[in-house]
Amino acid sequence: MTPLLPSSLVAVIASVLTLACRTHTSSGPDTDPVLLELGDETVRRSDFERYVGAVQVRGGGTSLAPEVRQALLEPYLEERILVLEARARGLSARGDAEEKENESVRRLLSEAVLSRVTVSDTELDAYCREHAHDFDRPERIRVRQILVPTSNEARDVVRRLKKDPKSFAALAQTRSRGPEASTGGSMGTFGRGELPAELEAAAFALAPGETSDMVHSPLGYHVLRVDERVAASATGLPECREAARAELLRQKSDTGVREFVQGLMARAKVNHEAVTGSRPS
Repeated sequence: MTPLLPSSLVAVIASVLTLACRTHTSSGPDTDPVLLELGDETVRRSDFERYVGAVQVRGGGTSLAPEVRQALLEPYLEERILVLEARARGLSARGDAEEKENESVRRLLSEAVLSRVTVSDTELDAYCREHAHDFDRPERIRVRQILVPTSNEARDVVRRLKKDPKSFAALAQTRSRGPEASTGGSMGTFGRGELPAELEAAAFALAPGETSDMVHSPLGYHVLRVDERVAASATGLPECREAARAELLRQKSDTGVREFVQGLMARAKVNHEAVTGSRPS
């Protein structure tokens, strides 16, 4: 099985390549020094300047401070070297369209790194022993609310619900000022720590089908109802192994790609000082 490109790297690579893939042009060596050289392929200062210009346009046209330009250089070179290596392996050619160049980098990383990433049963078992509780499912509740601006309105809602507990959804649609009023006050499912403190204390004290007294918060006065409670449960070994495999593949893939890029940079000729010279016109 060939793992996919790690999602944490896709956005970075795509962003840099989108801006950088059109930047390579040739200028005289004296006025446009080489920043990066890998085999017969090069990246020149003018390429980086056009990339910086594109970043400035995306940022509203404001010129970048020298320290920001410097911070952009290393990631730019590290991502650009992947394009040079893809060309060297025949996966793309100079002048390729942006989409083809991006695809060539994905193929390069898949063939050179990701296809070799594996996770053993021993690693899975060790990870599950160490992180077993990370995958446990905490208790969750499905909650509805009626939100009104005044305590008098909240008392009236509570009084009506005591007379007719089944009218909660209808009252929410007609009385609630909350964004979920049109759905009968249904807020969704929550675990501890996911609701405002005032609401959490009241909601988690309710049994399924019970309605709270009014609860005050900075938003107004809430009347809560718990439709369902889902008890906490421990994750079984099969589920843990599945989650562990995905996490370990992600970690190993990220590490493998970083090491691959570092190896390419070690082989390349890099001239950081070329950026500080006079800029090509």
